[in-house]
Amino acid sequence: MKRFDLIEHTADIGLIAYGNTLAEAFSNAAFGMFSIIAELDNVEERASRTLELAEDDTEALLFEWLNGLLYLFDVDSLLLKRFDIQEFDGLHLKAVCHGEPYDPERHDIKLGVKAATYHQMRIDREKNQVQVIFDV
Repeated sequence: MKRFDLIEHTADIGLIAYGNTLAEAFSNAAFGMFSIIAELDNVEERASRTLELAEDDTEALLFEWLNGLLYLFDVDSLLLKRFDIQEFDGLHLKAVCHGEPYDPERHDIKLGVKAATYHQMRIDREKNQVQVIFDV
């Protein structure tokens, strides 16, 4: 199964992420977002962070999940590439995220992603797919 597809948007970029479960689609959305930011082939799993969130609905959970990961990139310069979601029920998520600090000599930044947005956000629980547009 393919992890994600990029979708064109007027001034931004988006993706549709797939999974065998909704949790896997969330994980693949995170992978896709970091694939937009940087080439992930040279990113090693030298560091990890645990992220735990609880929200009132699944859309808010997806929004906070992706923006929380962007925060780790912006503040700690962490390029993340593996997202092990340990707990997920649509309102609560706990994940261990793996990657390493950005090194300009080893990592190629492709595009600056400012934030995940609610614009055209879709969550298909039957097909285990999520769609999100990023502000770039």
